Amino acid sequence: MEDKIIYEAEFEDNLGWYWLLSGAAYFSLSIIGIPLLLLWFPIGLWGTRRYISNMSARLTNNKLIVCRGILTRTENTVPLDKITDMALIQGPIMRLMGLYKLTVETAGQSGSGALISLVGVVDAPKFRTLVLTQKERLSPQASQANSTLAPHDPLIHNVAEITASLKRIEALLSQKLGG
Repeated sequence: MEDKIIYEAEFEDNLGWYWLLSGAAYFSLSIIGIPLLLLWFPIGLWGTRRYISNMSARLTNNKLIVCRGILTRTENTVPLDKITDMALIQGPIMRLMGLYKLTVETAGQSGSGALISLVGVVDAPKFRTLVLTQKERLSPQASQANSTLAPHDPLIHNVAEITASLKRIEALLSQKLGG
């Protein structure tokens, strides 16, 4: 099957201001940071615009592709069948600005936290729903692939023997413990 782009996310116009204000809040917490605020806004404005222009999130038939970065560009490609959770997060400042943070966690990811974190996706709940719906569309294909095992398959025979052995062991244990 061809990997066709189903949806390409766009990012909110005020995302850069959210990052600028968040950075300014951190700078204003320290005495050294307050004078740096004068540099933060012009440099930060340039950096956030550049970063946002390099951001993309594309949903295809089988995967989610997220690209971002200024100096070091990163592309994360996540197969949809590996996604275990997609959370929508909205802090107080995000609520004021109408932004969401979308986090993607996968089966087998190393470390704690989200594998992918996207802030400022336009209509993030819709994007999340589209990704999860496409993931569900792939699930019947996976279950059909698993159901192609023939009843006389040696693997199924071995599993049946193991199950029978476990049942015998359970029966013997319950006799010994009960008697």
